[in-house]
Amino acid sequence: MSPKEVLEFAAKNDAKQLDLRFTDIPSLQHHVSYPIGELEVGSFEEGFGMDGSSIRGWAAIHESDMLLIPDPNTAFMDPFAETPTLVMYGDVKDPITKQRYERDPRWIARKAELYLKNTAIADTAFFGAEAEFFIFDNISFDQNQHSGFYFIDAEEGRWNSGRRENNLGYRPRYKEGYFPVPPTDHYQDLRSEMVQTMIKCGLNIECHHHEVATGGQCEIDQRFDELVKSADNMMLYKYVIRNVANRHGKTVTFMPKPLFQDNGSGMHCHQSLWKDGKPLFAGDGYAGLSQLALHYIGGLLKHARALSAIIAPTTNSYKRLVPGYEAPVNLAYSRRNRSAACRIPMYSASPKAKRVEFRPPDPAANPYLAFAAMLMAGMDGVINKIHPGEPLDKDIYDLSPEEMKSVPSMPGSLDEALHCLEEDHGFLMRGDVFTEELIETYIEYKRKNEAEAVRLRPHPYEFALYYDV
Repeated sequence: MSPKEVLEFAAKNDAKQLDLRFTDIPSLQHHVSYPIGELEVGSFEEGFGMDGSSIRGWAAIHESDMLLIPDPNTAFMDPFAETPTLVMYGDVKDPITKQRYERDPRWIARKAELYLKNTAIADTAFFGAEAEFFIFDNISFDQNQHSGFYFIDAEEGRWNSGRRENNLGYRPRYKEGYFPVPPTDHYQDLRSEMVQTMIKCGLNIECHHHEVATGGQCEIDQRFDELVKSADNMMLYKYVIRNVANRHGKTVTFMPKPLFQDNGSGMHCHQSLWKDGKPLFAGDGYAGLSQLALHYIGGLLKHARALSAIIAPTTNSYKRLVPGYEAPVNLAYSRRNRSAACRIPMYSASPKAKRVEFRPPDPAANPYLAFAAMLMAGMDGVINKIHPGEPLDKDIYDLSPEEMKSVPSMPGSLDEALHCLEEDHGFLMRGDVFTEELIETYIEYKRKNEAEAVRLRPHPYEFALYYDV
């Protein structure tokens, strides 16, 4: 929509409030609201003032004044607000220079799109992300100087099979939750409501289903879109899922691995490049791929260990990225094989459907940063003609120790991932998409506030292991 059309859309829907949203570096969405009368055509140029110093990883207190500029292409009516509310995503600018703010994740994603066009190799990057999540009934957790715990309750949790009250059975066995019909799938109606709400907000949804884990693991698949739009859609996707669940007294988590000894949640990212409306990944090479697509895979695999700090950005991510739970720990590519980091889906022979599915990302990732970083890695492969090696069409988990030695793997911890990013980030800085200052800020924030914070605290299981030493 144009700014004028947004105002007409607001009037047609009797909007009383304007809600502007933006995303911080760790991926938490923030918002600020205004009476709708504050929104004028000029607002799309002049923006709204905000304090950036209280946002994680953003400005210092002495440079806190910023502008939030509404993007008219993101307008929708909030389906959860009691007062009719128009929502738009905002772009962050410096009020003095009027330049885009270099730590705004949405701007980094936009710069990645601009970089792609400037290469003249392609003009569009499509991303389709499949974010899995868990639906729980209750969650409690705490950590202080003398205690630490978490407790998860879920009506669909296998661990609740022995309880005597309100127990009708029908719970998926561990690692056997894929595609059961109701009543074993407890959340068909809840997911359907999520999907209908997403469609009402403008998202294009392809399917939804129960996932492999017990405890209410689900997946709703969106149709692919251009990079920035796909990242915007992922933020809206999470917002809708959390709020529909909350409305029904449920709670949703996008933590990669909330349950021990069951499958974790991934965010498999399907990606492809196009130019002048034509797909560039289709060809006569392996699995119907073009040489360009194979080089793109080569870039993803070469930089996967550095990417891991951005696409699997939590300490909890590396409890998912372990062998035995369908997690793509090993860096290889294959058609169909879901144990490879890069999979080439074979559902359709159409050139338009030819794509690469990168499986290591998880839904804790900031989609703006993650999609941008993956595109930059893939483009490094295309520009430098990085060969991905030989495909691996066996089940990686069935390989012998000798065969496994030749297959590189993802980092085993966030600490290791951050070190990999420190050592390998030049590919991210091409075209000034990521800046050295942003990468340093990101690594420092993650290391201090997450990796070291977890490492310094006693773990409950350590008491079981060591209390009697």
